[in-house]
Amino acid sequence: MKIAVLPGDGIGPEVTRESLKVLDALSLPQLTLFEGDVGGIAYKRHGHPLPSETLDMARAADAVLFGAVGDPECDSLPRQHRPEQAILGLRSELGLFANLRPAAGFPGLEDLSPLKPELARGIDLLVVRELNGDVYFGEKGERESAGGREGWDAMSYNEAEVERIAHTAFRAARKRRKKLTSVDKANVLETSRVWREVVVQIADQYPDVELDHMYVDNAAMQLVRSPGQFDVILTGNLFGDILSDQASACVGSIGLLASASLGERQTDLGTFGLYEPIHGSAPDIAGQGKANPVAAILSLAMLLRHSLGRETEAGQIERAVANTLTGDIRGADLGGTATTQEIGDAVIGNLKSIA
Repeated sequence: MKIAVLPGDGIGPEVTRESLKVLDALSLPQLTLFEGDVGGIAYKRHGHPLPSETLDMARAADAVLFGAVGDPECDSLPRQHRPEQAILGLRSELGLFANLRPAAGFPGLEDLSPLKPELARGIDLLVVRELNGDVYFGEKGERESAGGREGWDAMSYNEAEVERIAHTAFRAARKRRKKLTSVDKANVLETSRVWREVVVQIADQYPDVELDHMYVDNAAMQLVRSPGQFDVILTGNLFGDILSDQASACVGSIGLLASASLGERQTDLGTFGLYEPIHGSAPDIAGQGKANPVAAILSLAMLLRHSLGRETEAGQIERAVANTLTGDIRGADLGGTATTQEIGDAVIGNLKSIA
């Protein structure tokens, strides 16, 4: 089992360090780790946010454990050299088209949600976001118009792209509560019209899954009005980026939620994927021990489940995190004073009592 570890920028190395401590505590056999530079630190050391050696390392691995990218010192660089291009490049080059972002409330943390506790208590959903299409990867540029300089970005999806992400979402719904909500803007966007028609066609292959459709503006409203109605949300790259972050805020902290980016490549034990916390690099608190490592640790659990076939260990990590959050060890984002290392140590302590 080979894992490429890419800590990245800001708090990325700090939270990744704690997840690796948890991995070490499991004492898994035949496990090899490789570490590489990515993002702003990679640009400073190698002249590119995604050096060829890092990409080769990721391709040779069974899974990638990713920290975060983003560095204010790189904000003035040309777009192709900015740290954020590293994650877009990895998704494209590695064929990672399906992003899975679970969002579920933790018992005892309901009061930290901006929603009423009874609403926060009902959150248990999965956002399935297409990663390789939409405006992020469409043609883009600048041109002169009557109003001056004009920027433009092309949104598009073809049938094959929608089909493969739809299958991913329907399969995920089958393992959950068998309800799928496809989110689009088919009333005004041709891209969404094609999206909806293809999803309806694919639904015929999953008669056991209930399908409904929702416009993205209504979906955003329903996430705060009645989040418990959602099981699996299927949507495109742009809408999924926004809705998954909104779902994390409803839970109470962006520092609690993990993600998996999967492709079609199969390893000996599962599906190749890249796993990362959904928070950013948070340069304002980097190096201060204030970052919450829970999302990074839960990303490790997803890695073990999806890419290495270690369901038992993944479940143990998730229970250890839940036990930690119900205790007194909480970071600043949850109203506590625990440091990054103290939270990681508490998770390991709970893990040892479970294993």
